[in-house]
Amino acid sequence: MSAIIEIEGLGKKYVIGHEKNARYETVRDSIAHFGRGVWQRLRHPLLPNRERVDLEEFWALRDIDLSIERGDRVGIIGSNGAGKSTLLKILSRVTEPSTGRVKLRGRVASLLEVGTGFHPELTGRENVFLNGAILGMSHREIRARFDEIVAFAEVERFLDTPVKRYSSGMYVRLAFAIAAHLEPEILIVDEVLAVGDASFRKKCLGKMGAAQSEGRTVIFVSHNMQAVKQLCNRGVVLRAGGMSFCGSAEDAVDHYLKGDKGADSIANLTDAVEMLPNDPVFRFDEIRLTQDGEEIDRVDNGKALEISMSYRVFKETQGLRVYFDCCDAEEVLLFRSFHDEDCDTIPTVAPGSYRSRVVIPANFLGPTIYRLVFRATIYNQRTLPPVSGISVLLNVEQAGRYNRAYLGDTFRGKIAPCLDWKTEPLDAR
Repeated sequence: MSAIIEIEGLGKKYVIGHEKNARYETVRDSIAHFGRGVWQRLRHPLLPNRERVDLEEFWALRDIDLSIERGDRVGIIGSNGAGKSTLLKILSRVTEPSTGRVKLRGRVASLLEVGTGFHPELTGRENVFLNGAILGMSHREIRARFDEIVAFAEVERFLDTPVKRYSSGMYVRLAFAIAAHLEPEILIVDEVLAVGDASFRKKCLGKMGAAQSEGRTVIFVSHNMQAVKQLCNRGVVLRAGGMSFCGSAEDAVDHYLKGDKGADSIANLTDAVEMLPNDPVFRFDEIRLTQDGEEIDRVDNGKALEISMSYRVFKETQGLRVYFDCCDAEEVLLFRSFHDEDCDTIPTVAPGSYRSRVVIPANFLGPTIYRLVFRATIYNQRTLPPVSGISVLLNVEQAGRYNRAYLGDTFRGKIAPCLDWKTEPLDAR
C-alpha cells in the first residue's frame, strides 16, 4: 500500500533583511541614496531597499525525506526554530516549498494557529460555517455535525457572540472542534493546544486517538513529550531545518532529550526573547537564570537558582501575570509559580518597565533534566505572545547535600528537598 504522505527532498528558503548600520550622511549622500532607492523600487518593486538592507538566505527546512503510512500517528518534535511549523504549513498547503515535493493522498484538516480562518466580526455560529467551508466541508456536512461541534467546543453560551471577544482558549476550542469533526484522512495539529485547559487538552488527545483508530493519519507537533509518547507511534526530530532522527515515538523523545537540545538551551534564551512577536499590551525584554550572581548554562543543585524576568507593559492592564512552569523532561508539570501569588486582590498594572524575580532554593531540584516555560497572561482574557511560552531545558547536576555519606546510592524522584529531620534517643524501658 502506497504512503498517504510522501516527502522528497523538501526545502523551504526565506530571504530575510538586516538593516545596515546607520551613519551620519551629508545632504548629497541622502539625495544619492534616495535616487538609487527609487531606481531599485522601479526595477524590483517587491524587494527591500538594498541601500538600507543586507539580504540573507535562510533555510527553514532542507533535504527532508519522509514517508508516512495511512493510520500513522507522527509526532514532530524539536527546538524552537527547528522548522516544525514550517513543515506543517507546507503539508497544509499554506506555503509552497522552495525545493522538493510533497504528495498527499487524502483530505487534510489543519489547526496551525489560533483563529486561522475565523473572521473576528462574525459570531461563533457563523464562523463554524465559514471555517468548515474553508476546510472543505459541504453545507450539509456542517449542519449535520453542528451540534456535535458546539458541544465539543463547550462554547454554547457564546455561540452568537463575535469571536473577536473570545479568549484564545475559546478560539482554540472552536477551531479544533471544527477541524476534528471534518473527519479528514489527514489531521495536522500544531502546538496551539497549549492554550487550552487540562481537561480540554485531554479531550483533544482522545479525539486524535479516536481518529487514528478509525484509520486516519495524525501529524502532531508539541513540546509535551508525554503527549507525543501517549498519542504517537512514530517520532521525527528536526534540528536547524534538517531531520536528525526518525523512528519510534519513544526513541525520538529519548534522542531529543539526550542529544538534541539546540535552541532550547539556556545559552539561546536571549535570542528566543528577541524573536518574540509584538503585542500591544506586553513584551518580555529579558529572562535571566543566575547562581551566585553569574549567568549559568547548567544548574548546581547545591546553590539557589534566581530567575529574573524583565518586561514592559504598554497599557494599563488588570490581572497581568508573569509566571513560569517547572516540568520534568517529559513535560509533566511539577509546579507553577506566579509573580503575584501573595496578592489579596487582582492588581492593575500601570504602563512601564518592570522586573520580577524569584528564587528556587538550594537543594530543591534533583540531578535530572527539567523544562522551564516562561509565560505571561491577562487573567480570564488571553495568553500573551508567545502562546506556547519561552521554553528552556534545565540540566541540574548533583553538587548539593543529597546523600553525601552514601555516594553509591542513586537519586530517586524529581524534587530533592533537604528536609530538617531530628533524631533523638528514647530511654530504654
